[in-house]
Amino acid sequence: MTDKYLHTITKEEVEELPMEHFDGRIFVLTTESEANKAVEYLQKYPRIGFDTETRPSFRKGKRYKVSLVQLSTDDTCFLFRLNYMGFPASLKRLLGNADVMKIGLSLRDDFNSLRKRVEIDPQNFLDIQSLVSQYGIEEASLQKIYAILFGKKISKGQRLSNWETDILTEQQKRYAALDAWACLQIYKQLNNEA
Repeated sequence: MTDKYLHTITKEEVEELPMEHFDGRIFVLTTESEANKAVEYLQKYPRIGFDTETRPSFRKGKRYKVSLVQLSTDDTCFLFRLNYMGFPASLKRLLGNADVMKIGLSLRDDFNSLRKRVEIDPQNFLDIQSLVSQYGIEEASLQKIYAILFGKKISKGQRLSNWETDILTEQQKRYAALDAWACLQIYKQLNNEA
């Protein structure tokens, strides 16, 4: 354990920080053919950031399936719109590919949600919540972990937006890409790869 990083940070302290932005390329994928090309590209990387988004339900008992899977390299993020294409076999294979590390947050929740769409066997996933505790960081949210490590805040303004809308807004695309990209950056920072 090390005291290199803060152990905790308050919501108020996070609010004072400058906003982080994802400035890389974002590709929104709506067909299996597009997904296959993206997977072919992503399989060339040893590590990628991972996240999902689900349309929120504001009615008791109503649940939606995962709408979006985000996979990011340092400069490119792919948004797989599952509500358009279903669950491509190539994406399922990538999630089960032990040669590519997928880095995310609260992975158990993501896996449970994805399994409502298709049976998956996730391989070589790392949950950054388990990683940060080794560095004395006691926070569990992506926003607070990122704030501690980089001194910037991640906006959560789009979290409860409609992820099944016909066309994702620019804000939705940037938010979704940033979450997956930030997981990869946290891993690299903690492993001195930044």
